[in-house]
Amino acid sequence: MNREDMDRLIEAHLSAETAGDTTGCVAMYTEDVEHDVVGTPHGPLHGKQAAQGFYDQFVRDIATEKMTPLRRYYGNDFCVTEHEWTGTVPGVLFGVEGHGRRISFRVLHVWEFRDGLISRENAWVDVGAAVHQLTMPPAATGTRR
Repeated sequence: MNREDMDRLIEAHLSAETAGDTTGCVAMYTEDVEHDVVGTPHGPLHGKQAAQGFYDQFVRDIATEKMTPLRRYYGNDFCVTEHEWTGTVPGVLFGVEGHGRRISFRVLHVWEFRDGLISRENAWVDVGAAVHQLTMPPAATGTRR
């Protein structure tokens, strides 16, 4: 798979996530996709249906405004991306109530591809930065609770 095809799939996925389109989030996955947000209590999820359930909850808990790309590294059937996530947290993120706060943190994705689709999404999130911003007093972050 070439870089342009990988980028097209990744961007379509992230655009759907930003739009809150949970069906669109999984549209470019293989049926047997492995979806793994490291550190989640449920661990890696397998299959489009399980990933769909994750995104259904995910878009209720957080509102992605943008995923700013910082770096990309490519291999034959994989791409590693680093993004700066920015958005609000009306629900719960990493066990912490968001109270609608606007925060940002880095995300490292490892994407694997098979048959022209995403076969694995592995996300490593800077949980410490997210939790720190969610638990700081409102005056310290410039946000309201």
